Order: sequence, then C-alpha cells, then structure tokens
Amino acid sequence: MFRRSLLQFFSLFLCCFFLVVGCNTAPSGENGDTATGNGEPTTDRITLGTTLKPRTLDPADAYEIAGLNIIANLCDSLYTYKPSTTDLEPHLATEMPAISEDGLTYVIPIREDVVFHDGTALNAEAVKFSLDRFIQNGGKPSFLLADIVDTVEATGDYEVTIALKQPFAAFTALLAFAGTCAVSPEAYALGEGEFTPNEFVGSGPYKLAAFTSDSLRLDVNEDYWGEAPNNEGVDIQIYNDNSANLFNAFQTQAVDIAYQSLDPDQISNLLEGAEEGQWQAIEAPGTAVSFMALNRNQDPLDQPEVRKAVASIVNRDLINERVLKGQADPLYSLIPTSFTAYDPIFEEAYGDGNVEQAKQLLEEAGYTPDNPAVIEVWFPSGSATRSLAAQTLQAFAEQELEGSLQFDPKTVDGATFFQNIKKGIYPATMVFWYPDFLDADNYIQPFLSCAEGSEDEGCTQGGAATQGSFYYDERMNELIEAQRQAADESERLEVFGEIQERLAEDVPYVPLWQNKEYLFVQSGIEGVVMNASQDIPFSLIEK
Repeated sequence: MFRRSLLQFFSLFLCCFFLVVGCNTAPSGENGDTATGNGEPTTDRITLGTTLKPRTLDPADAYEIAGLNIIANLCDSLYTYKPSTTDLEPHLATEMPAISEDGLTYVIPIREDVVFHDGTALNAEAVKFSLDRFIQNGGKPSFLLADIVDTVEATGDYEVTIALKQPFAAFTALLAFAGTCAVSPEAYALGEGEFTPNEFVGSGPYKLAAFTSDSLRLDVNEDYWGEAPNNEGVDIQIYNDNSANLFNAFQTQAVDIAYQSLDPDQISNLLEGAEEGQWQAIEAPGTAVSFMALNRNQDPLDQPEVRKAVASIVNRDLINERVLKGQADPLYSLIPTSFTAYDPIFEEAYGDGNVEQAKQLLEEAGYTPDNPAVIEVWFPSGSATRSLAAQTLQAFAEQELEGSLQFDPKTVDGATFFQNIKKGIYPATMVFWYPDFLDADNYIQPFLSCAEGSEDEGCTQGGAATQGSFYYDERMNELIEAQRQAADESERLEVFGEIQERLAEDVPYVPLWQNKEYLFVQSGIEGVVMNASQDIPFSLIEK
C-alpha cells in the first residue's frame, strides 16, 4: 500500500514538474525562439503588445494608427521625421525637393541603392507607380494627394517630378505620410479598389513574415540599404481592444513593450511601477487634440457671446486632474504645442474656469438662472474619457454659474455619431483629432475652411461643415489659402497667428487637451522612442 502510494506520489510529482517547466517556457516561435527559466529571451527578437489591430497593411488604403505604425517599419517614404521631432529630412529622397518659384513643381532625386523585399529594383518609375497607385486606387487616404497632385513623372532613372494643382506649403510633409511609401510594382496592382490588405512588399528594414488575427511577425530585411536593425525581428501580439489583457501581459513580462491603448488607471499603475524601478516608462507629447465643436446654426450657440461663455467656463486643469489623471496637457489652440505655429490664444482670451467672464457674457446674451442657456454635448458612447469630461464640465458649470449655463451630456454609438455630425444634428460635440500629416495646416484647414456657404446660413460644404461647427468666414478662407501658398516660413507663421486670433474671436471650436503618449518598456530594453507621428521605429530597439 505504501509502495503504491509512493509510486502515485512520484507520478504526480513528475507530472507537475513537467507542467511547471512547460508553463515557464515561452512558446517556440517559427524560428524556435524560447526563453530561459528566468523569463529572459534567448534571442534578440522584440515582443510588442497592443490592443490595436490593423485593418489593412496596404499603404494605399491604410488610414489608422494601427496599420500605419506597422507600415512605417516595413517601408520607406521619400521623406521622414528626425526621431521624436516634427523636423523633416530626406529618406528615399537624397535631398529636400527643389521647388519652383510658383510652388507648383517639386523635383526629387531618388536613392540608387535600394531594392524591394522581392528583389525588384527601386527607381523613379517605382516611386511614380507607388504615388499613382495611392491616388488612383481610391483608398481611404487617397484624397491627401488626389486633391493636390496634378501629375507624377519619372524625369530620370532616379528623379521624380511632381506637379501640383495649386501651391501647398506643407506638401513635403505629405510625402512623409507612411501611406505614400514606395511599394514593389511587381507585387501590387494599379486600379480602383485594387488592394492587398494582408501582405506587404516594400523596401524597409523589416519584411512582413506573418499577419494573423491576433499577431504579426516582422523579420529583418537582410538587404536593407540603410542601417541594419538593432534586433533580430519584432513579434507583435494583438489583444483586440482588451486593455486588461495588455496590462497583465506587460506586468507578467509576456511582452517587452506595451503601447496603445491602456486606460488612465492602468497607465497610473504602470507609471508608479516605473518610479519604483520595475520597468521603464517613456512619455512623449502627442499630436492628437481633443476639442468641442460648437454648432453656430443651433440655438443658443448661434450667439457669439454664448460660445465665448463656453470657452470661458471650460476648466482644463480640472478635467486633466479628475478625468485624465494628469496624462494630458491643456491645449489653448487647435494647433498643438509640437508646432512652432502654436499660439495659446484661448488661454490669453478666456483662461480656465473664468466664472465671472462667463457670467457677464451670458448676461449680455440674455441668459440667467431663470432663463438658462441649455446646450446638449454629444460624444461617442464608447468613449469613457469624453463621458467623464462632459460630466465634469456639466458639474462645474452647474456649481459656478448657478444654472445660467447648463450642459446636457448625450451619447450615441460611434458610427451614428460621426454620420450625424455633418448633418448639423448636434449643438455641440466632444471629439478628438489625429493628424493625417505633421503640419499645422492639418489642424486648421480641415476645421475652419469652407468651400460653399454664407454668413447667414453658415458653411454648407467644406471642413467646417464636416466637423460640425458650420463656421463660415471669408477672411478665414483667405488666410488658410495664404498660409498654404506662403513660400517664406516667417510669413506663414504670421498668417497662422492671425488665423488663431480669429479662431478665438469667433469660437467655432474650444480646444481642450493634447494627449500624451506612453510606452512601457521592460528593463534591459534600449532604444525605444516614439516619433511625433506616433509610430515607433522598431529598428532602434535592442536588448
């Protein structure tokens, strides 16, 4: 009996032993990568965890951060940004473009030592093909070039000439957008709707080795023309909108890097761990902005005094403290602080939580506690942050203004919300904006320009209508075109100054906050930085 029990004990022990060993050994990758008993990888591959799944990896159709972040590491664009800045520099191009005096023609020399992942040579014809494909295939971001570019021509074996329909001072920045990168003409088709969402053949430092529903594998491109990556590849684990799983994966060292999207409480927890030396926290100023759009066609926001009262009562510090847990920066213009053109005009004109000014403006408009101005504030139902921000704004106004200005938070599903904005249904909305490209123009033209409209009916077609303010000002249209055509940077900055002054005077929007981006990195990982375009250059990372 004792012998039988002893045998059972040893059998159970051996079973548990192998289970424990199995549970503490990292799963083998396609190249047999494993981990040591203390959890440290035996290879120099990097593992990154995220909740964001790319919809597509076709650069002609990718318009979301998840896909563009991957594409930026698989391909090369003509121009790029110096790490962690908004300063442009040549990439596939060998020099900054030669621009004609009228601002309509860009001549760009191309590198001669580049091949695509499939071995096809990269030359001017390949660059022309890639840009033509971006425009003609009609993907989500195609308008970025289609609205501006007239023709793209290969004017030499390694020279491209681009003719614009009208001058656009920010055009070089557009050529740094990851979606405009060069792709192999042998691997892609030119034609409306011709997309390849699950494959990628570019010329970047990594090749796409695998793309599944919950992971991506990037292997080093051994034939890369530039500096070789500091690692042996990158494995990306997608937690499909489940921030709790990403949070736990990082804490248990299942991933080397955690990036987008964690909620404020999880970020606070990980920041505390970083302060204690458990891991690294990298903070970078974001380029996404949050704001309120005020519909000038809806009562009571049709009165400038009411819009100014809203701008006065907004308390950014309170929202940052109670809602964002200090994980954002207050914003006083639609242009974020990353750009030289930024002018904190709303801070100068309205301040934060300026109760007395708000009361005076409301009285001028005829609103009192007995006759309140009631404003519905709409936002997507999936945004807990905007829900809390709207409630905070509502409570502060109720407490300080004695009921003369009442905010009424309203929510609806995201798809309906964005469809209804341009229909003029909502008096006020609380939304955010991720830039298409890094230039101050991309925070102004999409919001304040108007193609058709009048002072009486407001904007009926154009950026202001699309964003829900329906703002119309002919002088603003002139200023937007002036900064787009300005060849001199100082002249352009002066125009941006007047644009922001008019923005604060007319108040079609109230800027709220500028996001901060956080990367959490395990100890022993080096070289992790975030670009202003919110992508991470994987090739700089090393263990």
